[in-house]
Amino acid sequence: MSLDVSPQLLAEAENGEVREQDFVETARTSLPYAYDLIARLAEELRSGTAEFADNQTPPPSEKERGQLLRALSSDAIRGSLERHFGIVLAFQNCHRVAAFHSEARGSATHTRFTSPRAQILNQSPEFRDC
Repeated sequence: MSLDVSPQLLAEAENGEVREQDFVETARTSLPYAYDLIARLAEELRSGTAEFADNQTPPPSEKERGQLLRALSSDAIRGSLERHFGIVLAFQNCHRVAAFHSEARGSATHTRFTSPRAQILNQSPEFRDC
């Protein structure tokens, strides 16, 4: 499972729409490594002058790697985190995540980061099983 959903949130979902802040809180508590990494990148982006902030450090274990993969592979989780932090996320491998300003989607830098060329150049043998 990707998320540890409380009985209250499950009941809310069964009866209609879920408040996004409740969903983000569930993601934060279920996927703390992924949430904290994205929060850190969002803060680096806001406090710096670079066009994006990225992580190039592998997770400390497969547990944390799994959290990151689950957060970024779910449209609902990823989209909620992007809206929550006011950023656009880009993902190249099992840990290279970048945060861009929302308005940067489709910019030259964002397009370059998300291009097939960048994906290929960001590969190495140690990423094959990540």
